[in-house]
Amino acid sequence: MLALLAVGVTAACDPQVLADKAMRRTAETVVRPVLARELPGNVAEAATQCVLDAADPEETRALARDVGVEAGTQTIANIRNLATRPTATACFARNGVPPLKG
Repeated sequence: MLALLAVGVTAACDPQVLADKAMRRTAETVVRPVLARELPGNVAEAATQCVLDAADPEETRALARDVGVEAGTQTIANIRNLATRPTATACFARNGVPPLKG
């Protein structure tokens, strides 16, 4: 039991894990408003998580670069491309998220 707790504490302190979580939270603030343009609140939140689950670390970093500004056309295109990946579409289906328009 103590060994399991030690592993959990070590993982929580891993700088890369912390950086990845921070990057994902930052990317969420970029993706959510884009998806909220055509999806209602809770659905947009679920869709955001699905899109980010489909993104690799480099794609997540690219999305996060638009933090603090309105997402540009390239970022919107990247979000839409991520949303069409099998991982994202399966997640959409599990969470009752309709396919994105256009």
